[in-house]
Order: sequence, then structure tokens, then C-alpha cells
Amino acid sequence: MALLEIDGITKHYGTHQVLSGLSLSVKEHEVVCLIGPSGCGKSSLLRCINRLEETSSGEIRVHGERITGEGVDLDRLRRDIGIVFQAYNLFPHMTVVRNTILAPMTLLGQSRAEATDRAMALLDRVGLAHKAHDYPDRLSGGQQQRVAIVRALMMNPMLLLLDEITSALDPELVAEVLDLVRDLAAGGMTMILATHEMGFAREVSDRVCFLYQGQVHEEGTPAEIFGAPRQDKTRAFLRDLVKAGRL
Repeated sequence: MALLEIDGITKHYGTHQVLSGLSLSVKEHEVVCLIGPSGCGKSSLLRCINRLEETSSGEIRVHGERITGEGVDLDRLRRDIGIVFQAYNLFPHMTVVRNTILAPMTLLGQSRAEATDRAMALLDRVGLAHKAHDYPDRLSGGQQQRVAIVRALMMNPMLLLLDEITSALDPELVAEVLDLVRDLAAGGMTMILATHEMGFAREVSDRVCFLYQGQVHEEGTPAEIFGAPRQDKTRAFLRDLVKAGRL
């Protein structure tokens, strides 16, 4: 059984349809990269999986259990499915370590000591233990994004959603965030990434999904999608990236 099953979901914002009968399944420990032009539905899909947005129709299941519609424990869902955005969304009035321990103390009932011990271990893993008592405005963008990922990992999610996490970073800071994602992938974390970093998608993903007009237009291994795409729209998208020097 797949960890995540998405069955024919649609999403409208007023009269504008952003997801159009999209279906996708993700296995445990799989890394799936979503690529496609702006407005194709990548971010909306991730937000629907985490229930930050409501689907208009269709169904999403985790381990066979429906997570769309009424009667879903959203606190439990968001403990199991973490999401990291391109904007770091750290609390500016809290130190790094306080940002990371707030959710597990509040939602998981962990003691401050227990949460702090785990936070320090994760911050050390990403090279930021020395910044634990600094405030976010004392950190670079890449450091803040790594803290945001640590904050998500503090909840021990079964699935991690990453929404264009490098798009707000200066080029020299992108590598340090991508290195962390590589480590998570190597450690077996199940992830879905919406990304414009095509080289990274080719390197880290088990499967690449090209989204177009709110649907999975084509999917396959990185070698298949980047080396021998079958669909005209996929080929055109990749040609444009080559022309722009991004692939």
C-alpha cells in the first residue's frame, strides 16, 4: 500500500481551477519532485495534502485513511505531514531553539528538556547548534531555512512537503539547504518537493512528476523525464529551461 494516495482531486479558487482531477501515489521512503511552469498547481497540491487548502472534489488518503472531507483530526494530520515553505515563517520574537521546541511541547506534550535535547541534536546535525540562542534576524536566509526544516522534523513526520524552499534564497545559500535535503533523502525520509532546481530534482528524486494545467501530465524516473520525455508539453518545458540556462 502507498503511504499517500491522491485520487482525482480538483481545486478551485473562485472560477479559476488550479487542480483538475489530479491523481498521484507516493510510497514510503520515496522522494517525488514536482516540476512544471508557474501556476501549474504544485504549491496548491502540497497545501491540499496538508489541508491548508481544501480540495473541491476527489480524495486524499494516508496509509489508506481518508484525510479529506469532514471529521479529520487536523492536528494529528499536521503532526504526521510536515510542510516547509519558501518563506521561512519563523517567529521573530523567539530564539532558534524556542522556534523549534514550541510545537512538540504544545502538540506532542514533550517536556521542555526533552524537546530541547532533540532540537539541539537536530540543530547540530545541520550545523546550527551554535545559533540555538540567536534570533532569526541574526541568521542568513539559508540558515533560517535550515531552522524551518528542523522545526518540521521535530514533529517526526511520516511525510515532509517542501514548497520551493530555495526560491527565496540568494544563489550562494541554495547549496547548504539542498545538502540538508540530500541527507534527509539518504536517511529514508518520504518527501514531496515542488522545485525549480532541475539539477537537484534529477539528483535526489526517485520520481519526477511534470505538472501541467493542474494534472500530472507525465511522470517517470529522473532519467526518463530529463533524458527522454514522452509528452510534447514536457519537452517544451525542458527546452525552455535549457534556453534559460537552468538545465
